[in-house]
Amino acid sequence: MRPSKRAPDELRKVTLERGVSRYAEGSCLVGFGETKVLCTASLEERGPSWLRGSGKGWVTAEYSMLPRATHDRNRREVNAGKPSGRTQEIQRLIGRSLRAVVNLPAMGERQIVVDCDVLQADGGTRTAAITGAWVALHECFTWMRGRSIISVDPMRDHVAAISCGIQKGMPVLDLDYAEDSGAETDANFVITGGGGLVEVQGTAEGKPFSEEEFLGLLRLAKAGVADLVALQKQAIG
Repeated sequence: MRPSKRAPDELRKVTLERGVSRYAEGSCLVGFGETKVLCTASLEERGPSWLRGSGKGWVTAEYSMLPRATHDRNRREVNAGKPSGRTQEIQRLIGRSLRAVVNLPAMGERQIVVDCDVLQADGGTRTAAITGAWVALHECFTWMRGRSIISVDPMRDHVAAISCGIQKGMPVLDLDYAEDSGAETDANFVITGGGGLVEVQGTAEGKPFSEEEFLGLLRLAKAGVADLVALQKQAIG
């Protein structure tokens, strides 16, 4: 039995609430169980300098965790002078995941920054952030089209992410902190609505995992992402 009493292939309760920020062009408050992440998408009329003259736009992301998002207070990274290696890795992952499903030339030479701020962490913050960031970005594109800033929707597909792992020899979907901290294998899958793999991160915490075990996790992840995409579709109406 899992600590949360969920079935092996059962997601935590997932919520996607859009339009939660008064000022952002797009926003979404995403919940994966007790993990809560606020995602906001902000339009900047100028893209990165290195893309000037290319006719292409850019989507990037920033990620941070509030000091009391965890059991003990974390020091604000701004006071440390730079983001941690973990933070940099996660925000680059979020940016790559979003760009994989965006037609950048359709944006024009503009940039959208998606901020993902973890309000409360109970495992799976990066996967929740990616799933909610897609909704926030979609809202931003809708806002732009409503004001004739762009003429077509640059979004080519959905993208969402989910964690899987092996706990006590059993493959399980959507690990919370209690499972994540003791899993024998931990993996994150970023998958498009069409089933394409954007990124896979997998680590054996104890003994190496087999190809068969990996394929079992992949099957779980694909089914989980299909459910998340269905929730994204409901959220955007």
